[in-house]
Amino acid sequence: MTFNIKEELKKLPDQPGVYIMHDASDAIIYVGKAVSLRNRVRQYFQACHDEGIKKDQMVKKITRFEYIITDSELEALVLECNLIKEYRPKYNTMLRDDKTYPYIKVTLGEEFPRVLFCRQLKKDKSRYFGPYTSAGAVKDTIDLLKKIYHLRTCNRVLPRDIGKERPCLNYHIHQCQAPCQGYISKEEYREKINQAVDFLNGNYQPVLKELEERMMQASENMDFERAIEYRELLNSVKQVAQKQKITSSDGEDKDIIALAADDRDAVVQVFFIRSGRLIGREHFYVTIANEDSKEQILATFLKQFYSGTPYIPKEIMLQYAVEDAAVIEDWLTKKRGQKVVLRVPQKGMKEKLVELAEKNAALVLSQDREKLKREEGRTIGAMKEIASWLDLEKLERVEAYDISNINGFETVGSMVVYEKGKPQRSDYRKFKLRTITGPDDYASMHEVLTRRFTHGQEERKILQKKGLDDQYGGFTKFPDLIMMDGGRGQVNIALQVLDELHLSIPVCGMVKDDHHRTRGLYYQNIEIPIDTSGEGFHLITRIQDEAHRFAIEYHRSLRSKEQVHSVLDDIPGIGPARRKALMRRFQSLDAIRSASIEELSGTETMNEKAAEEVFRFFHGEEEK
Repeated sequence: MTFNIKEELKKLPDQPGVYIMHDASDAIIYVGKAVSLRNRVRQYFQACHDEGIKKDQMVKKITRFEYIITDSELEALVLECNLIKEYRPKYNTMLRDDKTYPYIKVTLGEEFPRVLFCRQLKKDKSRYFGPYTSAGAVKDTIDLLKKIYHLRTCNRVLPRDIGKERPCLNYHIHQCQAPCQGYISKEEYREKINQAVDFLNGNYQPVLKELEERMMQASENMDFERAIEYRELLNSVKQVAQKQKITSSDGEDKDIIALAADDRDAVVQVFFIRSGRLIGREHFYVTIANEDSKEQILATFLKQFYSGTPYIPKEIMLQYAVEDAAVIEDWLTKKRGQKVVLRVPQKGMKEKLVELAEKNAALVLSQDREKLKREEGRTIGAMKEIASWLDLEKLERVEAYDISNINGFETVGSMVVYEKGKPQRSDYRKFKLRTITGPDDYASMHEVLTRRFTHGQEERKILQKKGLDDQYGGFTKFPDLIMMDGGRGQVNIALQVLDELHLSIPVCGMVKDDHHRTRGLYYQNIEIPIDTSGEGFHLITRIQDEAHRFAIEYHRSLRSKEQVHSVLDDIPGIGPARRKALMRRFQSLDAIRSASIEELSGTETMNEKAAEEVFRFFHGEEEK
């Protein structure tokens, strides 16, 4: 599907949010935030706008972009940070650690709690507020809370250390009531902490009103320095008052699901929260009937989505309550192996987050309806087309395999997975061949497939003994179709492995023409012609290219200076220089194996003794 950048730029909303740039391989190469997505993203594609050399290079590689709208610039900024940490895009400046945004920490686990500045969330008994964009504003607010509510700042362990030392300076300047001396009871102090927490929860008006009154009073008294001090404190409180919901302090994994629908179509938006951070989203186009309610659409989506996804969080927050919620919870709990809860939040940040998901779904429905229909044809529609060619009732998961080597060096295998027409990269697997020496693709494929399905059978047995569902993805989840990068020979190898392991899975081969382009599918001893202009053909091509790319990338990763090992390295007297010289002259191991001692010794850097060692290695002493 062609992404028309000019047309998509016209659809950009004039709202705050985060934009995500993709390259030709669909990798995320840049994440940015904007007060106005319309204005900021358009700037990248204006010839007169100078973004710098690095950004100019990036723009040339952009093939598509997407965006997530937020309710404020603060939310956009925090979401940008989350996505950069999650995807580490090539053209973003990478942060070296997670100390990015400040939080306010109230140590409620202590008998006499403190209000502290921190940059890391921990799972303890403390209460965290934030993150905030201004460290200065956070520090000013903490100072303000201490002054208003006379909270302690010391590190003394109370009540253990009460009375052991003299009170600090804060007591003498009337900014602390010295709980370290027992001058205030635990109950009175806790009331002050509760007021501070109330302030941090959003009840700012009493403090703002008091500060404003003090500022005006100081101004009337011509005490302008004090008035400016109160004004700065007011600004700090207002900055902290900006709430955001993109990061939560509970550190839990959640999925947020909401939809937008009209009389014919619906878009379901899923936000993924991992370790308390919103790290990504997906939207799904759904064709509906007039009588379908939103609750029914949501219930149907839950069943279909979580039947195929490899990971299920402990909490799923929904826009509407669904029928059979208890049954769905039990089913998801069994799949996860731990309790899963469905919730419909009614207030607070969780409700706002569901509303944000609904806003994004509504935007997609209104602006991208035709694009989503094309996308569905490109993915699910393409799978249906392939299934019709092969007369398969069900085709959701496809696995494809490829072998990569250079003249038998470091032979590796790749397994790529497509579910509902999209790559399922978390299920990709790599294989370093253990038993095969030399360029034998059939034997290599036999080893790869045997290892893959044997491992899957063993993992399934373990899960079944524990009473868990075996459809977790990876090796445990078996495909509806295996695609081999070749014709009859490759298909027969796959069928042989499946027969040895007593498995029944359809296998087809991707038959190529003289130009190495797929021309048909070899299935059940017949070559089936395919429509080379249809989406099914384009999907097969993408799967084939992806399996090839994944294998080659793995092979390259094994060819570093420390990792490369050749059969020739096992021959006494053959080092890197002689190995390279032999490969330059003979081009393959088979040619070296077939060479005579005279031919070997005539190679650059080789002498007769080294040639005899090479010949003896391949033929044995008696054949010399």
